[in-house]
Amino acid sequence: MSDFRAELAEFLEHYPNIQYIDTLLPDTNGIVRGKRFPVSAARKLDKGCYFPGSVFSLDITGTTIEDTGLGLDIGDPDRHCRVVPGTLAPSAVDPERIGQVLLTMLDEEGERFLYEPRNLLANLIDSYTVSGYKPVVALELEFYLIDPKRDEQGDIQPPIGYLSGEREIRSQLYTVDGLDDFSGFLSDVNELAQLQGIPADTAIAEASPGQFEINLRHCDDPVAACDHAVLLKRLIRSVARRYNYEATFMAKPYAEFTGNGLHIHTSLLDQFDRNVFSLGDGQDSDTLHQAIAGSLALMPDTVALLCPNVNSYRRMAPDMYVPLNASWGHNNRTVSLRIPFSDGGNRRIEHRLAGADANPYIALSVVLAGILYGIENKLTPPDAVTGNGLNQTHPVLPCRPAEALACLNNSKELPNYLSKEFLDTYVVLKQNELRQFEQHITRLEMDWLLTTA
Repeated sequence: MSDFRAELAEFLEHYPNIQYIDTLLPDTNGIVRGKRFPVSAARKLDKGCYFPGSVFSLDITGTTIEDTGLGLDIGDPDRHCRVVPGTLAPSAVDPERIGQVLLTMLDEEGERFLYEPRNLLANLIDSYTVSGYKPVVALELEFYLIDPKRDEQGDIQPPIGYLSGEREIRSQLYTVDGLDDFSGFLSDVNELAQLQGIPADTAIAEASPGQFEINLRHCDDPVAACDHAVLLKRLIRSVARRYNYEATFMAKPYAEFTGNGLHIHTSLLDQFDRNVFSLGDGQDSDTLHQAIAGSLALMPDTVALLCPNVNSYRRMAPDMYVPLNASWGHNNRTVSLRIPFSDGGNRRIEHRLAGADANPYIALSVVLAGILYGIENKLTPPDAVTGNGLNQTHPVLPCRPAEALACLNNSKELPNYLSKEFLDTYVVLKQNELRQFEQHITRLEMDWLLTTA
């Protein structure tokens, strides 16, 4: 019996009512594509299944962008996909009847398909293995629950509390009461996360009405950590619908409230599982400073990857706890790279730039590329920031989509760590999305100009 058939047989023993298996393949935007198989047909998944490689040329609307060269120009061929071992689990959509399993795509030679974000990260981890370092990572996801009913102006609005019956209108940072009013939702998220093997940890009521953060426990398998993040986002959306909410990971859904971030914590272990970011006396190591320097040096070139959508840049506003420049500091939330308070064994870098709308595989690839670049070239960082880094002079990051894409397209160092084929395709995809957006006439333009211009 093949490995997957054995895994499926054991799974069906635990969940005998399962009737379907969903195959899940996250695309470049992190949107999960897939197929649904009856259990009788799912046994054939031990040999894999097929998707067109053009799935990685889909824009945010699901339209194939032919300029990427992955579609009709080459005949839009199918590619072989194999099951990711250990990812078979009940689906949050219907855990009694539907299972799910992750896929990854291969090229014609049976190697990792270069245009898949999951493979982008896996290839970078190979470079870390050669270097003798093992990354340990943890991801923190922020999101909003919103009322599916729009207000009188047609805009989104915060949810009505399940217990209180009142609409959330106040800041609720760290309030336990804020969690209590949504305890049923959060409990179901936690229960299903356990069923799916997702190591969800702390739930926090964030600063704005209806905003929450769920942390994933640290993991020494970066690819698996991103698998967990992608599946957790899908799970949260599914559970939200049960409670008549919508869950959004949009970077900036409200103009007046803080945005949704994806904060990434990273430390490095050596071959003896020692944290190389700290010295024996608990002080910062040279390796940590090199990692910081590399991350800062590449940061302008990577904004377009960490902030993938036009809306992502709405989040980059003053006084919203979002870094606007390339900076670092200890225990300071106004910088791009924060070194949280910890003992030496847990010394780590918190990368704070990515929005929750970023693809986790791409975002973590960016973080790890910067760290490796700094260590390999023994770079030296600027002085650490003290005080409010948002009001200090540091290298300014591109805060407009076109500027960020130009920086990425002209990057000289990043293609040495991340697939040039992937980066070139990504730029084409996002430039096309930006053109579509810029051609759209907004309601604000009509209000301002229709009778005045």
